[in-house]
Formats: sequence, structure tokens, C-alpha cells
Amino acid sequence: MSFNERSQRQTNIELRSNPIIFAQIRPIEYGVVERFGKFTKVLEPGLHILIPFVDKVRIVNITEQMVDVDPQMVITSDKLNAIVDAVVYYKVNDPQAALYHVDDHKRQLSSLARTTLRAVIGKMTLTDANENRAEINDSVEQVLNEETKSYGVDILRVEIQRIEPPQDVQEAMNEVVKANNKKIAAADFANAAEIEADGFKRAEIKKAEGLKEAAILEANGKAYAITAVAKADAEQIKLVNESIQKYFVDNAIDYKKLESTVAALKNGTKIIVGTDTELVNVIGDASGVVPIPTQKEMI
Repeated sequence: MSFNERSQRQTNIELRSNPIIFAQIRPIEYGVVERFGKFTKVLEPGLHILIPFVDKVRIVNITEQMVDVDPQMVITSDKLNAIVDAVVYYKVNDPQAALYHVDDHKRQLSSLARTTLRAVIGKMTLTDANENRAEINDSVEQVLNEETKSYGVDILRVEIQRIEPPQDVQEAMNEVVKANNKKIAAADFANAAEIEADGFKRAEIKKAEGLKEAAILEANGKAYAITAVAKADAEQIKLVNESIQKYFVDNAIDYKKLESTVAALKNGTKIIVGTDTELVNVIGDASGVVPIPTQKEMI
């Protein structure tokens, strides 16, 4: 295979051969000039004059390019097979290196990406690989940038399109996920029931504490009332005794008789007397008071 044929395999490289006098390079291209099979110079966008039958121009596309990494089977660290598919986005930054430092940089990028994906994902479990795609993308991009420095390209990004296990493995994983979800749901239900029971318990405790406080307050109120009544009675007795001592000196017995008479009359005690009996003397006798002498007795 000739050099020209190999160059034409690269989809982002175009060969413009003689006879050419003027070469027009578009803003999205660079031109690489070969004179008698030897690299001469790189043409930037614009109009350039060439030597007919001597100069050959290879046009290199410098826009963002995409390499589709063919799907492949990768074995993860947990011994499961997974089909991995990805794409690599890159851009040519050195047309000379892209032409002369590598035979076909697009094909080699694809091959290198496949190898790197196997190495990175092979260190992870299938679950981790699905959950950490961004980490895989960054790792593969870093490796490709390091390995393709001589290719004259910049790796812009790597995107994993899919990581799929075989059908039977996928079904088993789905069953595991369902079981975990049921387990989580059961735990949540148990926690809810426990919280509800704990709330009911606290409510009953608060209710009992309220009843206890009410009973204590009621008992304290009754005790206070009894104490107040007792103090009032004692104060009354004190005042009565002081009055007796002050106004009924040497006549305490007479006072008690009067007090008994008042109590008897207040209670509605019935007294039967004869027609010729003095009512005052009868009441006095009933209460233990010495009768008051009448006019007849005095005569």
C-alpha cells in the first residue's frame, strides 16, 4: 500500500495533488505541504501559491472529531461480563504530528480506548461501574491524553454510552434490587410503627403526669382550706377567750351557761312549762343559769 493510499484512509485528512498552483485553506483546516515526498511546511487558513507537479498538499481537519469505540465484552472485578460501548471526542492540534507520528491516529485512538476501558472497568464491580460512569470517563480521558501526546491530538472527553450485563445477570440484579427495596420498605414501616408507639407512650405519660399534678393541686387546696378554717376557728376561740377574760371576769361559768342557752334555742329545743311557771326561770334552769328573783319572791 502506497503512502498516498494510507493517508486517504484517514477521514479527516484529504490529499490534494498536482497540478495545483493555488491552494485555498478553509478556516476549519490546516494544510501540510510535501515537496518530492518530504515535509515542507504547514499552511494556515487562506490562499497559498504552490509549485505545480512538485508540491502536494494534505488537508487536515482541525474541528472536533468523534471516534466510536466498538462495543466489547469486559469482565468486572466481581467476575461478571458486561458489554461496554463508548465514544471519544478529540481535536487535531498538530497537523504534522497527526500525519507523521502515527499511521492512522483515528484507528489507534479507538484501539487504545478499548484497551483502557477494559483496564479501568476490570478493577471495578459491575454495580460500581454503573454508578461511577463519570469517574470512568475521567480515568480513560486521562490515560488517552497521556498516551497520545505524540499523536498531535487533544482528547476532549470520553463518554460511556452503555454498560450492560448479560440478560440473566441483569434479571438477577433486578431481583436483588427489588429485595433490597422491600427490605428498606419493611425497615421504614417498622420505624414508623415504633415512632407511633413511642408517641402514644409519651402521650399517656403526659396524661398521667397531668392527672397526678391535678390531684396534688386539689389535695393541696383542700389542705390549705382546712388549715385556713382551723386558723379562723382558733382565732375566734382566742378572741372569745380574750373577751371573757376582759368582760366576764369571775363570771366565766355564767357566760358558758348563756352560751349553752343560745345554742339550745338556736337548735329549736322544746321546753314544756306549767301555766304558773316563770318562762325565764325555766330557761335558766335548762341552761344552768341561776333564776332571776321575781317580784313575788322578793316580797
